[in-house]
Amino acid sequence: MNARIHYTKPSITEREVAYATDAAANGWGEKCYDYLTRFEGAFRAHLGVGYAIATSSCTGALHMGMAALGIGAGDEVIMADTNWIASASPIVHLGATPVFVDVLADSWCLDPAKVEQAITPRTRAILAVHLYGNLCDMDRLLDIGARHGIPVIEDAAEAVGSVWKGGRRAGAMGAFGAFSFHGTKTITTGEGGMFVTSDPALYERVLTLSNHGRARGQTKQFWPDMVGFKYKMSNIQAALGLGQIERIEELSARKRAILAYYKRALVHLPSVSMNPEPEGTVNGAWMPTAVFSRASGITRERLQQAFAAKNIDARVFFHPLSSLPMFTPKPDNANAWDIPGRAINLPSYHDLTDAEQDTVIGVITALMEQREPRHA
Repeated sequence: MNARIHYTKPSITEREVAYATDAAANGWGEKCYDYLTRFEGAFRAHLGVGYAIATSSCTGALHMGMAALGIGAGDEVIMADTNWIASASPIVHLGATPVFVDVLADSWCLDPAKVEQAITPRTRAILAVHLYGNLCDMDRLLDIGARHGIPVIEDAAEAVGSVWKGGRRAGAMGAFGAFSFHGTKTITTGEGGMFVTSDPALYERVLTLSNHGRARGQTKQFWPDMVGFKYKMSNIQAALGLGQIERIEELSARKRAILAYYKRALVHLPSVSMNPEPEGTVNGAWMPTAVFSRASGITRERLQQAFAAKNIDARVFFHPLSSLPMFTPKPDNANAWDIPGRAINLPSYHDLTDAEQDTVIGVITALMEQREPRHA
């Protein structure tokens, strides 16, 4: 059997190793925040936002940002039913209710029409999650938010490198954005995240919350002004992150090249669709995903079996959140409930070779050619 083809792993070079080694050896005392400051500054500059706070996770960034917006018990936050639980859990932790709506069939992201229909007097925010590097329709969502006086939050955990129309980067358009640097992501700190915003007042509230409620201007030592959180990133993690963000163009370009390779190879299969890239946008291509038509008869289970037989680590599409035991089922979210049963995430780590991609493509082609003729 061939060596296992993993679905993702990070790209770490001597630059990251040198920075992390320096942070471990010297980043203490007065230097304990040096790499944090540099990482936040570099990430802020890359996005073109006013403020950035490194966090221990994207979930933590969302939790603090939502708390700073005043979201709490009795409130509602509208979000797509197609997501990982990490997008919904901060809402629940704050005592609010996630309102799950359907996704668009092509982008697998939040359906703006469904969002507007779901707004009630209790709606406090719209959470736009840019799934697998695909982009939500931010023009429509921001317009809906502006007309109803509701902030739009961007969960860009999977969208480093994605750019909306007009050169606006994912995470930089809403009231605030949140990013993930988990080991599976395009850039990594092992575990970690980032809160970003261009709203100075919101930044100050989150900065205070991020430090156990101790305000930046407080002169009393160990004096919190409120009960806050502890979602800080370590200086050593930030050193790794700095090395990664300094390579962001290279890392993003490689992700996009992998997606493009898959698309070129599978274009002859009309029953297979992949991550879209609407005109004027850039898909950061974090997770190349193949969705099979209903008519193809290809199921998630058949895909898992076929990939396992070739020692390929392919990942399933997210289950609808409303199908999970802690939430109320909403099968009327038709796309969110239907797509996962006929979709699969494909391997896409930076060092993936053409030969390995060809092996992945061969599995899909073999399955499909049992169902439909090859087209020129």
